[in-house]
Amino acid sequence: MKHLIFSALVALGALSGQAIIQPGTNLIGEGIPAITQELANSVDSYSQFRMSNLTSWHPTKRECLMGTRFGDTTQVHLLKMPGGARKQLTFFRDAVSGGWFEPTKGDFFIYSKDSGGDEFFQLYRYDLNTLEITLLTDGKSRNTGCSWQKSGKEIAYGSTRRNGNDVDIYVMDPRDSKTNHMVAQLEGGGWSASGWSDDAQKLILDETISVNESYLWILDPKTGQKKLLTPGRNADKAAYEGGLFSPDGKTVYTATDRNSEFVRLTAIDVETGKHTPLTSHINWDVDGYTLSDDGKHIAYTTNEDGAGVLHILDLAANTDKRVEELPIGMIGGLEWHRNNYELGFNVNTTKAPTNIYSLDINSGKIEKWTDSETGTMKTWDFAEPELVKWKSFDGKTISGFLYKPPAKFKGKRPVVVNIHGGPEGQFRPFFLGRTNYYINELGVAYIFPNIRGSSGYGKSFLKLDNGYLRPNSYKDIKALLDWIAARPDLDADRVMVTGGSYGGHMTLAIATFYPEQIRCAEDIVGPSNLVTFLTNTQGYRRDLRRVEYGDERDPKMRAFLEKIAPTNNIDKIKKPLFVVQGKNDPRVPASESLQMVSALKKNGTPIWFLMAEDEGHGFAKKNNQDYLSYATAAFIKQFLLD
Repeated sequence: MKHLIFSALVALGALSGQAIIQPGTNLIGEGIPAITQELANSVDSYSQFRMSNLTSWHPTKRECLMGTRFGDTTQVHLLKMPGGARKQLTFFRDAVSGGWFEPTKGDFFIYSKDSGGDEFFQLYRYDLNTLEITLLTDGKSRNTGCSWQKSGKEIAYGSTRRNGNDVDIYVMDPRDSKTNHMVAQLEGGGWSASGWSDDAQKLILDETISVNESYLWILDPKTGQKKLLTPGRNADKAAYEGGLFSPDGKTVYTATDRNSEFVRLTAIDVETGKHTPLTSHINWDVDGYTLSDDGKHIAYTTNEDGAGVLHILDLAANTDKRVEELPIGMIGGLEWHRNNYELGFNVNTTKAPTNIYSLDINSGKIEKWTDSETGTMKTWDFAEPELVKWKSFDGKTISGFLYKPPAKFKGKRPVVVNIHGGPEGQFRPFFLGRTNYYINELGVAYIFPNIRGSSGYGKSFLKLDNGYLRPNSYKDIKALLDWIAARPDLDADRVMVTGGSYGGHMTLAIATFYPEQIRCAEDIVGPSNLVTFLTNTQGYRRDLRRVEYGDERDPKMRAFLEKIAPTNNIDKIKKPLFVVQGKNDPRVPASESLQMVSALKKNGTPIWFLMAEDEGHGFAKKNNQDYLSYATAAFIKQFLLD
């Protein structure tokens, strides 16, 4: 396998004297043809955009921390007013996440960063007066979350430092990392610290077993004793999405699907455990919520057929207001200011990348704080998604979103089927960025299916692909391919399937079991064999994934998973395949891609391979994303369009 040699300059290549783009030395590739400057230029016009994400309000000022990218990766910036300049505070090769102000004075903040996409996150303190950066964690383990006490004295977070697999809960005063100490030794990798009581005497722990099963506990951080707040393992399984204490500590607010097909905002009485649903009038999932500092209002969002809707619940008046004046899109990052009347949040639409907004709940005034740049893209011409539905093999209705190319492209259009990860993810219409190049310039239609196992359609639908039911999700895509064949505007003879993570596994499965219905496929960080994936994924994730895919330690399940593994059916994969991988991926190890590429080379299937040595579960750095976009465009042109 050769290294593709980087050159900062455009070299003259072998393609009839055309200028050639060379990838960085961090990229390992095979089978990928030379990328012309002409192709790169055309794709680049769709890559010059950035997004803005609110991470934390300043506790006393009307300004915030936010994440955006001005160089190669997302970094922490300070924004002092709506429409103001974004002042960059962190400058690293790797992306920075978070940026959480100390909640009383705001004289420092905490952020999280890994190395090369390995997801072994470390917490750091950034002092805004001295500009000093201090490592707070051990520099080796995986550290997640940052839950502040209301007083600003201490934070709670989860860490794998004890044995690399189990997540324990630690508490520290971030002004002095020597105060760091474990307050709960736990078993399993699904634990997190959700929220403190106002008096800092109690801490909510979230124990996640699977997407369908989780529990809330109340921990005494001084004694380490914990009490189960939600029904135990003998009760019907339900999912809980964190929890927040009321100011008096008598109520915990959460989102759960207990006794419901959908996730509802719910109040739990701490003493009795009684659940009181607060959003029974809404038959959609609540997918985000936050409580104001004074405990009087809950802001929450619902996922309604893929569109985000913002609500403000007045707990005292028992009124629920739907905020109507926002663009249609995805809404997240809800964050109350400590003034208790201003809510910050993020909005992403098909026409615009993520931007920061605020809502004054007293006046109703909505302000847009950022206007994320989109370069020379004519975003007003971007395709609007069409909700489409088809019947699967068992009569179940499966849905997805279809993006059609401009009318200038005549005749039946080639199709890319792009399958989301998770598996319990959900495709929701958002700003597609570079994908608009393939739609607008190459005339390719895109379909984003939400097959069984996707979230957003009720917990019964979510469970339909677990364990031995896995092949049924493959059949949902088979039914989609048949649906495409019945459409007069889509070309069933020119179909490509692609996806990342679990979507990558689905891509390999479709290429394996339904090769006659596709022209080519692109697998991005996808498991090629669920047995080897479960064996080699990081220990803190393994039990969580076993609930979804099946326990490979059980002989019967292992035999089943081996039977459906694409790597054990290599002879069936005949169509060209592009495999993309991050070398440092802790979730889907690089070995999953390497074993697939090695096997396909032996049977003569056309194979392209690209691996980034400085990436993990997908490509986060813009330079790497750019080259992948060029190569994907070349792959589509050669194998889908020709």
